[in-house]
Amino acid sequence: MRLLSAALTLLCLPTSALAVEVPPVAYPRLPAAASSAEGFVPDGWRIEQRLDGDLNADRRADLVLVLRQQDPRNVIEHDGFGISPLDSNPRLLAVAWSRPDGGYALAAQNHVLIPRHEYPNMSDVFEDGSGGVAIVRGTLRVQLYFFSNAGSWSTGSTTYTFRWQDRAFALIGYDSESLMRNSGETEALSINYSTGKLRRAHGSIEDDRDQVQWEPLPSAKRWTLDSVGDGAAFQPLP
Repeated sequence: MRLLSAALTLLCLPTSALAVEVPPVAYPRLPAAASSAEGFVPDGWRIEQRLDGDLNADRRADLVLVLRQQDPRNVIEHDGFGISPLDSNPRLLAVAWSRPDGGYALAAQNHVLIPRHEYPNMSDVFEDGSGGVAIVRGTLRVQLYFFSNAGSWSTGSTTYTFRWQDRAFALIGYDSESLMRNSGETEALSINYSTGKLRRAHGSIEDDRDQVQWEPLPSAKRWTLDSVGDGAAFQPLP
């Protein structure tokens, strides 16, 4: 979609054009089990967001963590355009099953879906609480927020909904919304992978009547938390 693609155009440009040079990160492997949420936190990291809720239908509250590294070397001062200092400390998403003994067993960890903040002209995807994770009716939702302070009029968000099935967190829903701040034009794409249907909507903030189109999914391909990759670059349609 034209507007939704515009929201991420800057992220697809060469690193030398917009990104600052950030130190490489050696992502830790979390322990297989822990007696508390704090037991999953590696040295030099902190819990940025914690959720408790049943994700595998066993009637026990499982654990969802967004961990963020706290390395001062990842806070970049620069003379270029945009945000400075830029906090490029990465995030790691983790899910752990609740055990009968009160502890937790690691079910998944992922450091790719939530993109690292490397572009000073772009907001952080969790900035001001606009993005984040949630547990909704037994599903895991991850929302990423996009806003450019230069180079694009487009702003919006993308939400990924995952459900535990077939021993993986399967992507069952994709929802993306975009607004062109200069024209007020809006676009939205919603995909239900369970029903195999997608909804497109086009409109304007000056008119509540969107033009809506329903279509069957053009591909039978399905994704999981591990196969989606970078949540800012994922293309749901061929």
